[in-house]
Amino acid sequence: MLRTKKLADKIMVLGVDGLDPRLTRRYIDEGHLPNMKKLAEMGAQRHDLVMLGAQPTVTPPQWTTLAVGANPCVHGITQFSRVVPGKINQSGYNVDSRLVKAEPVWNCTTEAGYKTVVFHWPGGAWPPTTDSENLFVVDGSAPGSVGSAAMQRDTELLVGASVDIPEVKFITRMVDDAVAPCVINKLPEQTLQASDTAKGMQMVQQMTEEMTDKLSSAGVDTINIVSGEEQGFGTRAGSFPQAVNTCISPIKEASNWASAPEGAKEFTIFLCKGIIRRVGLILKNEKGIYDTVAIYKSKKDSTPLVTCPLGEMVYNVIDEVIDDDKTYIANRHYKVMTLAEDGSQLSLYISAAMDTQCDTVIHPKRLAKALVENAGPFPPQSQMYTQDLNMQACMLSVWDYVVDWYIKSFEYLIENEGIEVIFSHLHSVDFVEHTFIRYMQDKKGGIGFSEHDPEVYDGLMRNLYKQVDRYVGALMHYLDDGWTIMITADHAQVSPKYKPPGIGDMCGVNADLLEELGYTVLKVNDKGKKVIDWSKTRAIASQGNDIFINLKGREPHGIVDPADQYELEEQIMTDLYSYKHPDSGKRVIAMALRNKDAILLGYGGPTAGDICFWVAEGYNYDHTDSLSTTFGDQGTSSSPIFIGAGKGLKKNFETDRWIRQVDLAPTVCVLLGCRMPAQCEGAPIYQILEEEY
Repeated sequence: MLRTKKLADKIMVLGVDGLDPRLTRRYIDEGHLPNMKKLAEMGAQRHDLVMLGAQPTVTPPQWTTLAVGANPCVHGITQFSRVVPGKINQSGYNVDSRLVKAEPVWNCTTEAGYKTVVFHWPGGAWPPTTDSENLFVVDGSAPGSVGSAAMQRDTELLVGASVDIPEVKFITRMVDDAVAPCVINKLPEQTLQASDTAKGMQMVQQMTEEMTDKLSSAGVDTINIVSGEEQGFGTRAGSFPQAVNTCISPIKEASNWASAPEGAKEFTIFLCKGIIRRVGLILKNEKGIYDTVAIYKSKKDSTPLVTCPLGEMVYNVIDEVIDDDKTYIANRHYKVMTLAEDGSQLSLYISAAMDTQCDTVIHPKRLAKALVENAGPFPPQSQMYTQDLNMQACMLSVWDYVVDWYIKSFEYLIENEGIEVIFSHLHSVDFVEHTFIRYMQDKKGGIGFSEHDPEVYDGLMRNLYKQVDRYVGALMHYLDDGWTIMITADHAQVSPKYKPPGIGDMCGVNADLLEELGYTVLKVNDKGKKVIDWSKTRAIASQGNDIFINLKGREPHGIVDPADQYELEEQIMTDLYSYKHPDSGKRVIAMALRNKDAILLGYGGPTAGDICFWVAEGYNYDHTDSLSTTFGDQGTSSSPIFIGAGKGLKKNFETDRWIRQVDLAPTVCVLLGCRMPAQCEGAPIYQILEEEY
């Protein structure tokens, strides 16, 4: 039943992970984003396009905040991963609706009779939160691309071939998946099932604890220890693709082929960690210049799997892949990046492989087949940690397909399923930014070298934002059909001025700073690996913004008497504020608060640390450790964005009000005339509504 007069009939929330209002405003003013400019002029928002983000500035907590209209201290998703209560050396899966302690807005819209799709929203969306027949869910189990964690069967691959290479080799990535930000490559099996919530969560926690206990008994810490050159999400400057599997192969004259043109040359590809072998022919044109590569299953075949002209991404090549000893039929993209005119050298990009038959994270399941038939196979994601411009171009092309797939999917859902409300999330900007944003300027603080000047990096960023502008432009015609469109984000990213201080990385235990201050003690085990010496460790900094006291009676290896906790926290905070960066000579901590005091910022609570802290402006990794008001070099910032236009919103209007993430859900509810989510803390953005309340 509608509780208030509705102002709008249909709403489309276009969430773009990592979209920066400061950069968007600049690119609009410079004329690079005509569609975003038009939408802003048609609608209502702040001039600076800023939305104040919840804390911390990381994906799952902030998308959950947008969904439920309540802060992390209320909904309980306080970091990318979760620390298992009572065991600070355990890190668990956190993108699961069953962990969220607040009601999402789509429960309200479906209850009010609106057909609603939650489209890849990585915060409180999967498993589905209501059994209403009005709810459609397209993934939401992990960031990345739709289905990336459930459907991906093989990772990205770079192939290098040359006449100078003596033998074929498969080289496993040098940086483990766990170190890359916002990447979840495998889901716990229990998260894939939408039924029996309580039992499912119990199984997930039990599985996590059993695995951790087994590793702990063997002297292995279960969360990544980040120290020294490892800090900063594993990103490296330079052109070597350290986070990508690689295959190298000799180039030879083609021999023993069923059908090989005269003058063709051959090379070999190992896929699926070297398990699957494919062969390639390098082909020359009528002028005698080698400009095309054809990939075959075997030399016996006359028809190639794919023919790749130099420089052109070929999408959705269907082939077999093997993952965990199972064979799947998958789609992946191919691109010949470089090819010597004489055929003596080439570099080939092959995207991640997506299972074409998987419907695991789609609800209802019939929707998976419908989307494939109407939009194409589910899209791979791309995130290669390299500064190589050819590979940056490959990433953008992979995300081009994702954008087109989204547009076609929305068209199908609206025209064929009668969808009236869309909550969507696109991860392209965040994923690609992670690979270069901290190198947008030369860093005199020792963060690393950069082989490109700032203008090159700004060009990479502009291309990303132009892609988003194309996405928005393709959907703006829905305004003419009575839709209201809102653009938002979870956070943006900053390019830091100085090398980060060894605390605040979201991907594990941050050892450096607390080790230097004497609170964390490391030792080397019999396998030569650094582990935490719990007998001497009084506190650890973990998962971005949290410091946990190694408390007796709470932690398995606790050494700190609970009676001493208050004074220890006081000393840690004093030392953090007193610590000076070796290059700037200034503080590196913006704020450090006890858990109970972090509630003032909407953080804290039982899933956060004993001390919650934020790294000062200029010393950030890119996001997570920063306050949502943080600025960075080259016009970057941490704040998410808000732009709104369409029915129910004022036209060509700018408000001075600070718009907050908790305000999105209640604003949607007021526009549609439905009730607020049960735990909602935010308020409708009254100032931009067409009618007064």
